[in-house]
Amino acid sequence: MDALQLSRRLATVASYVPDGARLADIGSDHAYLPANLLLNKRISFAIAGEVAQGPLDNVQHEINRHRLGDVLVPRLADGLAAVQPEDLIDTVTIAGMGGRLIAQILTAGHADVQRYQRLILQPNIDIDVVRTWLMDNGYQLTDETVVADDGHFYEILVAVPGHVTYDKQALQFGPYNLVNRPEAWLAKWQREYERIGVIMAKLADANKQDTPAYQEYQAMQRDIGEVLGE
Repeated sequence: MDALQLSRRLATVASYVPDGARLADIGSDHAYLPANLLLNKRISFAIAGEVAQGPLDNVQHEINRHRLGDVLVPRLADGLAAVQPEDLIDTVTIAGMGGRLIAQILTAGHADVQRYQRLILQPNIDIDVVRTWLMDNGYQLTDETVVADDGHFYEILVAVPGHVTYDKQALQFGPYNLVNRPEAWLAKWQREYERIGVIMAKLADANKQDTPAYQEYQAMQRDIGEVLGE
């Protein structure tokens, strides 16, 4: 993968970035995403934020390679501390991290009640934690999807300022996914349903149906089954 040919995961994240955006890509991983958007004239300016010097050096290499020094700025900073008011950033992407880390980054970056016009988030795990953060901090989802890429399923969330309340099912499975039912989302939860079934069978073989663990898995499988129509 490089800036000229994004993975399916990053290409889907890129598709949600508005044309003409001023973008901050946090945890930028070689800056492939902002570089691609700039090379395709989709956005006008970007910051690539990294928390360590090694990854920032990779960003600088990509900037030099594509001669993007005027429009893509590398910043060594923790999370959204990479963004300065004069950057006029309106869109933030955070992709490829755990959901709890994304929530921590957003919390630290919104200490001054800063609001971005659009957040595009791709948590690898704990997606419900990110949806809960958005709901609790004045953002509402406008879209979401699941992408299958190289044997993994990736959830992508798009949010804008606004107030909304999601129930437990929507926080776990996604309000838009529940309506749109994308193929990769169905496949992800079918795989999870079957994985839990295998664990429950092993617990049952060991006569552990009365344990809290078994009952927790049973409840999880029931919730998934309800959504899948099992």
